[in-house]
Amino acid sequence: MFPVQITSLGTYLPARRVANAELAESLGIAPDWITRATGVRERRYASDSETSLVMGAAAARDALANAGLAATDLDAIVGASAGPHQTIPCTAALLARELGLPDGRAACFDLNATCLSFPFALHTVAAQIATGIYRTILIVSSERASRSLNPQERESAVLFGDAAAAAIVAPTPSGRASAIWGGRFATHPSGADHTVVLGGGTGYHPNDPATTPEMNLFRMDGPRIYRQGARLIGPFLDEFLRAIGWTRVEIAALVAHQASRHAIDLLTDRLGFTPAQVVNNLPLRGNCVAASLPLALAEAVATDRIRRGDRVLLGGSGAGLTLGALALTY
Repeated sequence: MFPVQITSLGTYLPARRVANAELAESLGIAPDWITRATGVRERRYASDSETSLVMGAAAARDALANAGLAATDLDAIVGASAGPHQTIPCTAALLARELGLPDGRAACFDLNATCLSFPFALHTVAAQIATGIYRTILIVSSERASRSLNPQERESAVLFGDAAAAAIVAPTPSGRASAIWGGRFATHPSGADHTVVLGGGTGYHPNDPATTPEMNLFRMDGPRIYRQGARLIGPFLDEFLRAIGWTRVEIAALVAHQASRHAIDLLTDRLGFTPAQVVNNLPLRGNCVAASLPLALAEAVATDRIRRGDRVLLGGSGAGLTLGALALTY
């Protein structure tokens, strides 16, 4: 257990709301089919000026304001997203510049575990803070999924939205119960080809004439990724809860990656959680990739759905196929 807390959270949502009727018209499908297939009724799409950097910096400023801190109070910044602002340098360095940090004030690095980037980052920085390497760390997850959607894949094309969320992590003050109990992550690379964006790296370099525009679009075999994840997640969670000594009834809130309606339903239909425990913002936000989980967490805290002292479980799956769970007392 790390005596480390999430001090504050911040969010940013693009102004543009995209309802199912708009997508249904452009894709030639029925609006009610979108709701049934994905559980999403509305999502946000970023404008040209709302880059992942702009959105991430706005969420970071929100988290700093909520904590009553200045950017110069930060010792480190972690970019925890699937899609970077650019290839080099890391997005965290660009965030430091956007926030006005002076040279040499904070260490900056990125961590990409696709949809599980935030809990991976939280687990990583908790150990760094607990051992005194850093004291106050900013984690930012910012995603513009709408730029890579594949219109040939109807279900994924209507599932995703854009958003950013940020968290400030620091030592737990004396007398407060907040803590990071632990985390567990496991990757099953047999599922690595189920969710891909082929382009953008050295495998299919942008300057290679053999790289086609389609290689820069998101591709997902939804049924295969769901079947593999559904088969593995139950035993994975059972083992994790046994290891930390928690039971399901002790958990005030389960904040899962908002993958899809089927993934959210799985939590109550087969994994033993009640609807009252499950935080679900999927209908109005869609799947916001790495920003999805911290956005749901931040919105639950903002509405007092999660309060100080509550036991909270973060979890879900991401491309890879990776499963993850992290337990904390908020």
